[in-house]
Formats: sequence, C-alpha cells, structure tokens
Amino acid sequence: MIRAGREGMKDERVDAYVAQLSGWKQDAVMRLRDLIHHAVPEIGEDWKWDTPVFVGRGNVCALGAFSDHVKVNFFKGAALPDPAGLFNAGLEAKTSRAIDLWEGDLDRLDADAFQALVRAAASS
Repeated sequence: MIRAGREGMKDERVDAYVAQLSGWKQDAVMRLRDLIHHAVPEIGEDWKWDTPVFVGRGNVCALGAFSDHVKVNFFKGAALPDPAGLFNAGLEAKTSRAIDLWEGDLDRLDADAFQALVRAAASS
C-alpha cells in the first residue's frame, strides 16, 4: 500500500524495511530517504528485488543496507554528472553507479551534491 505523505509517496514495505534495520544503518537509510524525498518531492517508492526503489518516470535509485555498509544505487548513474565525486562504487558498470557509505560517512556526505544527483537521475 502506498500512502501520500508530506514528502511524497512512501511505501509501507519500505517503512518495514527501515524498521528492521538498527543502529547507524537505520539512521543512514532514514536520512538518505529523507534527502531523496526532499530533492524530488513527487518521487515515489516501490519495492523491487527485495529492496527500496525510488521511482519517477522510471527507476531512479535504490537503497540497500548490507553487513558493513549502505548503498545507494543510481540505475542510470553512468550518464549523470558527478562534479562532487560522490560515486565510489560500480564505476566499471555499463549504466549504473553507486555510493557506498560506511559508518560515519553520512556525516561527511555533501547533501546538496547528493540531492543534485537525485534530481538529475529523476529527470533523465
């Protein structure tokens, strides 16, 4: 069930995913989710491949928590400008690019640059 919220469309399956996380990974996923919704207020959420996926005209990005890091995967990241150099994973992939964050990295993430990536991805 998708519900409209102040920050856009949120999916209860994503709420459940976030709720089962703990510690810094839960905090990171919640903060990244908020940044994504603030960057593109009309963005929607979906649940694909057992992970939260943010959607607009197509798949924009996905969030995932792993054993030692949190990943934001941009489906068409190879085509996006990244002047701040946020992409640090999947650099060899043909179309996608990712940002891997480890404990403490979120404090150093350039929120404005991240939101610019999200906006560019949503408009492509």
